[in-house]
Amino acid sequence: MNKPVLPLTYEQLDHWIESLQPALLAERFVMAIGILRGGAPLALMVSHAVGTPVAFLRYDRLTRTVAWDSTLPVPPAGSTVLLCEDIAGRGFTLTDCIAFLQQQGIVVKTLTGAVDELSRTQPDYAIDARGYFALFPWERQAYTERYRDDWARVESGAAPAMADDHEYATYAIDLDGILLPDVPLARYDEDLAAALAERDALLPFEELPDIDLQQVRTIITGRPELDRARTETWLARHGFGHLQLVMRTPDTHDESPAGSAAHKAAAALRGGVTHFIESDPVQALLIAQQAPLLRVIWWDAHTQTGMLVGARAWT
Repeated sequence: MNKPVLPLTYEQLDHWIESLQPALLAERFVMAIGILRGGAPLALMVSHAVGTPVAFLRYDRLTRTVAWDSTLPVPPAGSTVLLCEDIAGRGFTLTDCIAFLQQQGIVVKTLTGAVDELSRTQPDYAIDARGYFALFPWERQAYTERYRDDWARVESGAAPAMADDHEYATYAIDLDGILLPDVPLARYDEDLAAALAERDALLPFEELPDIDLQQVRTIITGRPELDRARTETWLARHGFGHLQLVMRTPDTHDESPAGSAAHKAAAALRGGVTHFIESDPVQALLIAQQAPLLRVIWWDAHTQTGMLVGARAWT
């Protein structure tokens, strides 16, 4: 995946739809219709913003069939509705759903959370995501390698369906403070060689975060790249040598909490993971701020507890 990620949070999407309120009210839509599942959150946001009833369509990509999926009746012919979907993609979902409604005499306008250079349909309302991979909060897993592989197999007919969303959870973890104890920073200042030797001799924690290590794809550490050889030696010695190791490049990110957090956030996005476990609470907050759709967990090894964190700048 070569495109940079454009994370679109619930709050950002809600603010965007709120900004469209005058235009949406002027359209006098009789209903907001969401295409399940990605269009459902947007249809609900539109309903709250302009007061229209909300209904849903269900679409089967393999057979390209559309079904009305609501207790509300189909609007009468001549009505104007707003059809909502998360992205106007290269497939036929949006075009087939538009045709389904138009065949019943309904006037259709469209709203999607994103539109890009591959879009088959140009929506009436959309966020321009050309050049980016638009990532939605209900599809955090869509950037993982396994999800993209499965999607391609389903699209080609080689597989019948995607796995459940939670099955695509993929973790990256910090190293020091997660797999082994942190050596106090003062030790490095006092005697660097002795501190590194002390760190090399440490044993892993007896209790690790309660996750399936098979779901851990990568270790993303704030250690500098020049420490790679001794770090890989320690990992191999203690049974973690199979994990990918991403280290900090000092020319790009310094060793400050902000620099380390920026390195980890960028590496997590590049690596296509859904969760990151961090040992430092300040870095955890900074990572969550810079990668708002990444599930960031601050792990306290002393109490063996984790906390899901989120952060926004306060000005």
